Amino acid sequence: MIKNESRKTILFENYKLGKSFFDKAFGLLIPSNPRNMLFKTRFGIHTFFMKENIDLIVLDKKNRVVSLKINVKPNRIFLWNPRFDTILELPNGTIKKSKTEIGDELSLSIA
Repeated sequence: MIKNESRKTILFENYKLGKSFFDKAFGLLIPSNPRNMLFKTRFGIHTFFMKENIDLIVLDKKNRVVSLKINVKPNRIFLWNPRFDTILELPNGTIKKSKTEIGDELSLSIA
């Protein structure tokens, strides 16, 4: 589960840590993957070949939100400051629904 401790809201109950090259390259495009993915990468992400918009959250080492991108359209590239290496790919609308803002602290646990 990933919870916004600052707002006392739950972003989602289940997620997958994308570790393999295949998960990192194709993430949400893989039908068997949950609709929420967490990646450790400093190189940015893409939404090539996706059919739906997504939300993105970049976290620092203390799991504080340092960047938000709402409603990212398919066939885009998203880059951020490479000193941060954790990003969440979420269904569109998750950030707004959870009221997550820059500076919020998230807790990551397995449900």
